[in-house]
Amino acid sequence: HLLKSPPSTMVAHLKHQSTMKKFPILPLFMTTFSLLLTSSVVSPSSIHDLLKSQGLPGGLFPKNVKSYTLGEDGLLEVYLGQPCEARFESLVRFDSVVRANLSYGGLIGVEGLTQEELFLWLPVKDIIVNDPSSGLILFNIGVARKQLAFSMFEDPPVCNPQWSHIHMVGGEEKGAHEAKR
Repeated sequence: HLLKSPPSTMVAHLKHQSTMKKFPILPLFMTTFSLLLTSSVVSPSSIHDLLKSQGLPGGLFPKNVKSYTLGEDGLLEVYLGQPCEARFESLVRFDSVVRANLSYGGLIGVEGLTQEELFLWLPVKDIIVNDPSSGLILFNIGVARKQLAFSMFEDPPVCNPQWSHIHMVGGEEKGAHEAKR
């Protein structure tokens, strides 16, 4: 069918054939390269591994994180699917999405994370590891700063649905204070 083609098509076909003969491995290389690019995008490390690589304890976020994104500007968004509560030293509430600016040794400008202090729920603003050798991690909760042992946050906690204090009594849902009656 090349004999019936216009001369420009025949020249292009011959050039393509010539290139393929000179570089027979080129298509294989291009396919392999594109697969490598795709797999690095598809299989990111866990949020816990990411935190460790940034000098933070891996257990700052619960086990049941659904996914996360990290923008080029350092904006970290962690998706939990639903609000939930976990216990570290005190009770902590995670919104369904928690945001912060991630840098080495810190989560700055945290949104979507609150901590119970003396019956009040206070927003966690920053989480900082100033000196890794100290074994301490600093939590800025606005009105106060708390230093806690780094080791408390090495293992991710289980995060229960936010209203996990509801109990079933006689087939009806009752709040914890009503269930005791």
